[in-house]
Amino acid sequence: MQELVTSLLTSSGFTVDVASDGSTGHRLCKAENKYEVIILDLGLPDMDGLDLLRRIRQEGVTTHVLILTAKDGPDDRVVGLDTGADDYLSKPCVLPELDARVRALLRRKYNAKNPVLTVGDLQINSATRTASRGGKSIPLTPREYALLEYLARKAGLLVTRAEIWENLYAMDSSTTSNVVDVYIGYLRRKLDVPGQPQLIHTRRGSGFILGTEG
Repeated sequence: MQELVTSLLTSSGFTVDVASDGSTGHRLCKAENKYEVIILDLGLPDMDGLDLLRRIRQEGVTTHVLILTAKDGPDDRVVGLDTGADDYLSKPCVLPELDARVRALLRRKYNAKNPVLTVGDLQINSATRTASRGGKSIPLTPREYALLEYLARKAGLLVTRAEIWENLYAMDSSTTSNVVDVYIGYLRRKLDVPGQPQLIHTRRGSGFILGTEG
């Protein structure tokens, strides 16, 4: 299941870090990386998943948590949600539903009930993971889409290369840092329309801003 979930989310453009036990999970939850969603199995080899959830909530971790477990009774759901989970999905699950629930938690994090993000004439649909400009569809790879959605959720704000790096690549990535500029270049070529304002603006030495005005 861990491999299936990791493969699903990675293919959807998410960066995924994996912990095979509660101790590692606890360390990652408290790391400097601020995760957007934690998927938590209750049947961990070294501790009860609810104990881990209770601990990270007491320690101030506010990341949205989706419990994924074989325990599917009504009482189990109540206990999980009361302990601090934001959603609860029983195994075996339909993987596209898991993907949809993760994206719903992301919208909750950004207080965005509408799945469509709009920047000028650019529209990003986080439900279908598609983008268009001026009504014309923009073909994007999963990684390009992930970067574009991240910039769109921070539209008008400066996003540093370090922030992009953390949100594009897992903690064990060996990829070189110039890949950020490479992907920004890919997006620019796909987003720019002759006669229309440029949408991605560079702040030399600092980062990038997505918006209609530089």
